[in-house]
Amino acid sequence: MRHPPRTSALLTTAALAMVSCALAVTGTAAGAAASPSCTVTYSVVGQWAGGFQGAVTVTNNSSALNGWSLGFGFPAGQTLSQGWGAKWSQTGSAVTAVNESWNAALGTGASVTTGFIASWSGANTAPGAFTLNGAACTTDSGPGPTPTPTPTPTSTPTPTPTGPTPTPTPTEPTSGAPELSVTGNRLTDRNGATRRLLGVNRSGGEFMCVQGHGIFDGPVDDASVRAIADWKANTVRIPLNEECWLGLDNIKPEYRGANYADAVKGLVDRVLAHGMTPVVELHWTYGQYTGNSSGCADVHASCQKPMPDAQYTPAFWTSVANTFKNDRRVVFDLFNEPYPDRATPTTAQAWTCWRDGGTCPGIGYEVAGMQDLVDAVRATGARNLLLVPGIAYSNDLSQWLSHSPTDPTGNLAAAWHVYNFNTCSSEACWDSTLAPVAARVPLVAGEIGENTCAHAFIDRVMKWFDDRSLSYLGWTWNTWNCSSGPALITSYDGTPTAFGTGLRDHLRTLN
Repeated sequence: MRHPPRTSALLTTAALAMVSCALAVTGTAAGAAASPSCTVTYSVVGQWAGGFQGAVTVTNNSSALNGWSLGFGFPAGQTLSQGWGAKWSQTGSAVTAVNESWNAALGTGASVTTGFIASWSGANTAPGAFTLNGAACTTDSGPGPTPTPTPTPTSTPTPTPTGPTPTPTPTEPTSGAPELSVTGNRLTDRNGATRRLLGVNRSGGEFMCVQGHGIFDGPVDDASVRAIADWKANTVRIPLNEECWLGLDNIKPEYRGANYADAVKGLVDRVLAHGMTPVVELHWTYGQYTGNSSGCADVHASCQKPMPDAQYTPAFWTSVANTFKNDRRVVFDLFNEPYPDRATPTTAQAWTCWRDGGTCPGIGYEVAGMQDLVDAVRATGARNLLLVPGIAYSNDLSQWLSHSPTDPTGNLAAAWHVYNFNTCSSEACWDSTLAPVAARVPLVAGEIGENTCAHAFIDRVMKWFDDRSLSYLGWTWNTWNCSSGPALITSYDGTPTAFGTGLRDHLRTLN
């Protein structure tokens, strides 16, 4: 959905085991005064073979600054590949992070957090000395980081292959979440059997953290996930916020970085434990857009933007892909609802912007196109299924086939959203624009819904998709007033609204 959910949602926080490692950098640098000019905390948020995600928080203990430059050296040959929250550069082993325009002011006692992704080999020794505008910060070498452990899945995933997709074997389980691949226009498991994604969206992870309320809207414990499975859903789509995942400093510390990522991993694990497919999806992103149909004037990830941003979104997908690439049961939905067509003068320009990114007419920030996001995921070695949405809030797939990004693994599906108030909301439109896409690639309706508190419209959608053995997910498994937006439930025990009753009863007839 493009409209922001309410901000008064409740939060139930589950105790989650920390799976990332953090290295605190404290102490007194040689020759420093009793009150050092700055204090630094260096953390390894996640680590994998050959790469890692780091975060650096610097606190200014001196007079207020209007512009800052953080410096340190990688001691073991690590190489910076991308960063956020600052302008990052590396010369030899020396690394520099210079403020962005929006976080240049650093008052006395204020802190700023920046993040990066880098490669390593042999050892990933932490930097031992940091400077802020040339002045030494308190440092202490401390212990080196250890790899982030992969959460134990409910069934053993097949190792990521390095060559072509292996021939299906009879070891694929007949129940539970499958490892999905694209075979022609079908989603298939390792046995070659057709699979459909049928379930719900679980909203909250995209907005609670940036609004300062928590991480999820309502409980995401085992009981609440079991309630989804009791509807006979086999898929849960989990919207995310890129600033919260990357740990940008405009997010409260308790809701960002490792805390946020661990909460998401915990929910993914519980979805898998109940035999359902988790779809991790990027919903809200960075970039200031105040043009036609703007959802907010804020540069931060506080609403739906027309396109992903080149500054942070590729880094988000690099990190997310590295987190989940060893479990191909996890599906990646690259971007919620692109709408470059509302910004650009022509539809042709909108589709070019959608695929290629860069400088797009009407959008004031550098755009990451769908090809950029596919490339970011595949560069990690991840072979997970990717969902790629269209334009017009994912409601227009008319030129998806002619502009679709190239995927070296061939594991792409088209994503589409529909509500009763969308332009393409009739069977005639579906026959003319969706059917040609569905004939070529798998089609997933990542959001279906209606604002009537009833289910007559989604009944039509589900019939059209059922007749073609396609996938769909209802929006949304949240206890909002359905008259202000499609809400499937009145309670997290699974009690449905009138709208939700239609989806629940239909899923139960299918499974």
